[in-house]
This record gives sequence, structure tokens and C-alpha cells, in this order.
Amino acid sequence: MTFLSNLRPGGRHGLSSREARDAIGLVVAGVSRLAQSDLIDRVGLRKQAEHAVYSTTRNGFRVATAAGRTFARAGRRTAGARPANAASRGVFDLTPTDDEAMLLDVVRELATEVLRPAASAADEACAPPADVLAAAQDVGLPALGVPEELGGIMEERSATAGALVAEALAHGDMGLAVATLAPGAVATAIGLWGTEAQQQTYLPAFTGDAAGPGVPAAALTLAEPTVLFDPFELSTTARRDGDGFVIDGVKSAVVRGADAELFVVAAMLDGTPALFLVESGAEGLEVEADPSMGVRAAGLSRLHLTGVRVGADALLGDTDGTAYAECVRLSRLAWCALAVGTGQAILDYVKDYVNGREAFGEPISHRQSVAFMVADMAIEVQAMRLLTWKAASRAARGQDFAREVGLARQLCTEKGMRIGLDGVQLLGGHGFVKEHPVERWYRDLRAVGVMEGAVLV
Repeated sequence: MTFLSNLRPGGRHGLSSREARDAIGLVVAGVSRLAQSDLIDRVGLRKQAEHAVYSTTRNGFRVATAAGRTFARAGRRTAGARPANAASRGVFDLTPTDDEAMLLDVVRELATEVLRPAASAADEACAPPADVLAAAQDVGLPALGVPEELGGIMEERSATAGALVAEALAHGDMGLAVATLAPGAVATAIGLWGTEAQQQTYLPAFTGDAAGPGVPAAALTLAEPTVLFDPFELSTTARRDGDGFVIDGVKSAVVRGADAELFVVAAMLDGTPALFLVESGAEGLEVEADPSMGVRAAGLSRLHLTGVRVGADALLGDTDGTAYAECVRLSRLAWCALAVGTGQAILDYVKDYVNGREAFGEPISHRQSVAFMVADMAIEVQAMRLLTWKAASRAARGQDFAREVGLARQLCTEKGMRIGLDGVQLLGGHGFVKEHPVERWYRDLRAVGVMEGAVLV
């Protein structure tokens, strides 16, 4: 993980980043014209052509990045700004960029064709299947939150793009969405608050610039097994010891903890919460399975830290709590997006069910009580979506979004549970059995209000 290619414009490759992009643009334009042709519909190649457009663009961006990458310290950067022209289009314009639109098309296909069919077995096994994780890696999800200058696939880091992707994945399954997004959360944290040395050490493994068996499992660990957990009053502590730190405590709801090679651990340092990079081989670190009521497919674990010693370079971000507070808010924003995607999945499933199931010679959707309940679910999903998108748009512009993410989380917690409950109710006896996925989605939605604590700061 410690090697990084650092090619500069005009070097031995003879292509500047801009020249590489111009060449790539010609190729993408050609593939795009092919994708718009009626011929591919007649020969049944529509899906393959659309995937080729995205793959060509994503891989082309990787080439352009390699031709012009320079490493720069990213500490204290905001969650990412959208391109400058986004602000000129309006205060609350969430129109995806061309890159985001292509990415979302592929992610939606991934959610429908890969996550959804694998979800039930993954929930039963309390672990994500290897082929699902490999498919997410092929799409480039681990590098989604890393800007192009640090080896990512997007020109600009965008909290809006991240929220849209999380929503689309959760429409397939929330547990598997959490499992596939976990490495990207760690990569994003290092890209946002890491020193140049930390970025050079760890980011290449997440962005595909290092040789090896693929992207490593990694987890952001904030939660603790305490009643009414407050993420700003942590029981896990870090004390200074010589030229490093010693960490003690227990973290819960650690995604894919048994497989993780790297953890971002939240702990109190001098009375202020801070983030630390802890590798899985550290002495005094133990992982145990911790299956939960929901998001079981994420392979949740508990992380026990007993006198775990890390170096001074393990501190991620500042010591005044600013980076940590932003980390909590971004994490809560992601859970809101996951709730929106799962709520939409329940709504879509229930609509088809009530329209197709008949009683007394007509669909049960013709009954006012059923129709009103479905309408309420649609209203609640849209309200959750708008509040989440508004918080994401402010984060993407580098503005304070504490209030917006607090409101979104409160609504997603309450209405998400209501949508899950109504979905089970509308399916009647079928809503209680595992033959239908609504009972699993109902259990998953319970996680939104407990994963990152109850205090809205």
C-alpha cells in the first residue's frame, strides 16, 4: 500500500492531463453516438452499450489522472464542491453532472441486478457475497469520495453524488449497500483530513493505483455499545504516550470488521473526540461478530481495543474536534440517503402488490384506506429525499449543513420506520414472512436512528 505513482504533465508519457482528456473525449463521443443508435435496440445490445459509455469514461478519467496527478495535502477540505457553474444554476440545483448521471445509471443497474437478488442470502449469512463486493469495486465505488487529484474517478469530490449513489444502492438492499460503501467511507476520510504521508500510504490501495488483490476492507467506527449513545461523549479513549497514543475502548456496528485491514477509530483525546487510523494487525485489537436486527448483510462486528498503541502519524485530522464533527454529519447524511433508497424500494414494492392483489373482484388499491396509506408513504419518501438532498447540496458547496442534516436525520428516522411499518401492514400476513423483502427492509430502516447516536449536533 505504500507505493504511489506520481506522474506529472509532460513527463515520459508525453501527454498532459488536458491532452489526455481531449483524446478521451473523442472516444467517449463515438461510443455515446453508438449508444444513441436505434440499431443496438434491434440487436438487443442496449444495456451493454450503456455500460460501455460509463466504463470508457471512468477508465479514461483514470488515464488522465495518472498523466497529471500531483499529491497535495487535503486536510480541512470540505466535503467537496460541485463545479463552479452549479452555483450559477441556482441555490438548490441538484441536476447531476454528466459524470454523475453515467455513474448513477451503472449503480442503479448494480443495485437491481446484483444487490437485490443476493440480499436475502446475505442477510441470512450476515455477510456480503464476494461477487457483490467485486462488482462494486469494478464500478469504482471505493474511490467515489476521493477527488481526481488524489486518484479518484470523479473530477470533483461531491457529497451530492455520494448521497445519490447511496440512495440508488439502498434501493437494491441497505445491508449490501453499507458493505459496498464502507471502504469508500475510509478513503473519503483520508482524502478529506489526512496528511500527505497518510494519503500516500493508504489511498493508492483504494483508488486502484497499487498492485494487490483488490481494494481492502476498511471501516469507519464511530458507534459504541452504550445506551443512548452520544457520538460526542465517547467511552473509547486515546491518551498520549511518548511519541504516540494508546487507545482503549469498544466500538460497535463495525462494517465487515472481521475482514477489515484498516479502521478509522473515534476516541476521546484530551476531552475532545478525534479520529485515529488503526491497522488490523495492531497488538491489543480484537474483533468479534455482532449480528444485529437489521443491515445484517453488512457483516457487523465489535472492535475491542485494549492498550492499542499507534504512532503520532495515526491521528487523522485536527485535535479540536472540527474534523470529527464533520465526519459524524457526513456519516449521518449517508444514512439518510440509505433510508430514502430503502423507503423508495418499499413504496415501489407495495404499489405493485396492492395493484396486483385482488379482493371482492377488484385490486385492493381501490380501497380508500389502502390508497391513502400508499399516498402517505409516497409523500413521506419525497419529503425525506428533499431534506437529504438539501443537506447534501450544502455540504457539496462547503457550507454549514449541521441544521439540514439534523432535520433530515430526524425525518428519516421517524418516517422511515413509519414507511416500513405501513409496508408490512399493507402486505398483511405476507409482510411478516421472509418470502417478501419488506420485512427485511423494515428491520434495516431501524438502523438509521441508532447508528450514529441520538444527539443532533
